[in-house]
Amino acid sequence: MPGSSRVLGDDRGSVAAELAVALPAAMIAVAFGVGALGAAAMQVSLQDAAADAARLLGRGETSARAAAVVRDAVDGASSASRTAGDLVCVTASLDMRIGRLISVPLSASSCALAGGL
Repeated sequence: MPGSSRVLGDDRGSVAAELAVALPAAMIAVAFGVGALGAAAMQVSLQDAAADAARLLGRGETSARAAAVVRDAVDGASSASRTAGDLVCVTASLDMRIGRLISVPLSASSCALAGGL
């Protein structure tokens, strides 16, 4: 077409279109990454709380005291204890919410020698 400044195969605007498509996907990937890091940090806290509770039970503390340690360390966590031979074991668990749609069940167990100091 004579007098037309447009050239066949013109790429003007393609960067904006690609960004409009890629940006939401990148934001979702970042959100999942942050959620995964949060879940990993919560798992470490849950493991520490279960170990502390197991040591308390091993020293002769009450189950209520051990459960309180788990609840204080991780908001919303629950715990269950059991004995297995000479060991006292505690399992701490939590359903962690990532956003509004994703729920990740976390669980950590630890055992201590019963009657230990």
